[in-house]
Amino acid sequence: MKISEQCVVSLSWTLKDTLGETLDVLEEPVEFLVGGSDLLDSLEQALIGRRAGEAVQLQLEPEQAFGDYDDALLFLEPRHLFPDELESGMGFEGLPAGCNAAAPKDRLYFVSDIYPDHVVMDGNHPLAGIALRISLKVHAVRDATLEEIGRGTLGTGFFRTEITSSPGDTDGQPTLH
Repeated sequence: MKISEQCVVSLSWTLKDTLGETLDVLEEPVEFLVGGSDLLDSLEQALIGRRAGEAVQLQLEPEQAFGDYDDALLFLEPRHLFPDELESGMGFEGLPAGCNAAAPKDRLYFVSDIYPDHVVMDGNHPLAGIALRISLKVHAVRDATLEEIGRGTLGTGFFRTEITSSPGDTDGQPTLH
């Protein structure tokens, strides 16, 4: 079966930057919905028409992957608004109450730097501004079920950091990751 819109593909990969440094390795195959929100458009386009057993080598420029780095998504926020157990690299769905009201609420923010009185929060994807080399291996292809198509995802997005509302999530507060 060839990969087409509205199918499920099982992939493994090695992700590197353009200097050859390995950023991520997925050794055990994971299923993704093609035609949904699981994969980057550039990955889907490269996979269409492929079959199980094929390998795909891609170089993605930032605009084909996670975009350019945007300094406007850096926010300096008061330290007292964050948990005591704060570490660089921690992620928050949105910013805590009392932070910059102009900060987009539907982003995942990462702690970039911690100072005694302030915390630098970064709303950029961790791979923003980076050209990537990815080696994909297609392990299996199958038709997507109507339920999978209706959801638009298998819940295993490729390095996604968008925030989606979960059923029962009514407090509107940021969630710590």
